[in-house]
Amino acid sequence: MQRLDRARDLAAAAGIDALLVTPGADLRYLTGYAAKPLERLTCLVVPVGAAPFLVAPNLEVAAAEAAGVELEIVGWNETDDPFAILAARLDGTARLAIDDEMWASRVLALRAAIPGAEQVLAGPVLTELRMRKDPAEIAALREAGAAIDRVHSRMAEWLRPGRTEREVGHDIARAIVDEGHESVDFVIVGSGPNGASPHHEVSDRVIEVGDPVVVDIGGTTPEGYCSDSTRNYLAAGTVPHEYAEAYAVLHEAQASQRASARAGVTAESVDRIGRDLIANAGFGDLFIHRTGHGIGTQTHEEPYIVEGNDRVLEPGMAFSIEPGIYHPGRFGARIEDIVVCTTDGLEVLNETERQLVVLD
Repeated sequence: MQRLDRARDLAAAAGIDALLVTPGADLRYLTGYAAKPLERLTCLVVPVGAAPFLVAPNLEVAAAEAAGVELEIVGWNETDDPFAILAARLDGTARLAIDDEMWASRVLALRAAIPGAEQVLAGPVLTELRMRKDPAEIAALREAGAAIDRVHSRMAEWLRPGRTEREVGHDIARAIVDEGHESVDFVIVGSGPNGASPHHEVSDRVIEVGDPVVVDIGGTTPEGYCSDSTRNYLAAGTVPHEYAEAYAVLHEAQASQRASARAGVTAESVDRIGRDLIANAGFGDLFIHRTGHGIGTQTHEEPYIVEGNDRVLEPGMAFSIEPGIYHPGRFGARIEDIVVCTTDGLEVLNETERQLVVLD
């Protein structure tokens, strides 16, 4: 209810009459209810001048109640028009803020049902809420980080020459759940030249002796918070000289970014410190993405650690620090930690080995 009250206050300050939120991370954040994204409409309504309520198909009402939703739940039957129900409850509303990921079909149906209301995005309001984590959220992120660290610490069980990326990825996915996650969000196993594609995922390529391997993995815990950590491995053999040279630069850059990130500095300044180090070493054109992204109930959310984002970091902001160097056709490397700004520094939520791990 505190989150709903804060959302209402921010909406009122932005000149919004009501927030409309459909299934996704925003709905779970505001209510604790991880509603299924069905073709049947479920929609949280937060009017500025009235109590919030949830519109849901009758067959989902029990699930909402079981999830702890204590709001009025307005159920609707299969033959009802849920958009007409919303229109009746929001009669006279001039300005509606809809969640950023609402399906286009629902946006258009709302426009048809409430033609006199202006539609704006709810993102600016909800982002301000979700970007600053409270102590319970930080604790949940801390547990998620420890869980994914436990998976990385077991990599020698699965990653070895002669196995395919897909086989290794399958074992990792199973371990992500075994180590405390509710679901697997992604598994990237990029061996040899495949490591040069930051979002490679897995393939049927057989891992060979001497292959550098990028392993980027993450999941969502039962509490609804995400993990995300990247480490680098050598599948036995000798470290290629060119790779070792690039990796030393990357390791220094990521360490420098961790040392600089804290409340009071801008997001872009953290990006620039690592990017300049990598560029000065001659690898600038091989660092092809931003330094990081916020994380919470979604793997990617605000704040984004990238050039051009002059947002000042604040206590409670959680984000990744993950510079990378990608040599097309040869290899890739990325080191990623999730961190949280505190009142007096930075808490790093991933603590497995950041140097290249050589597996025997």
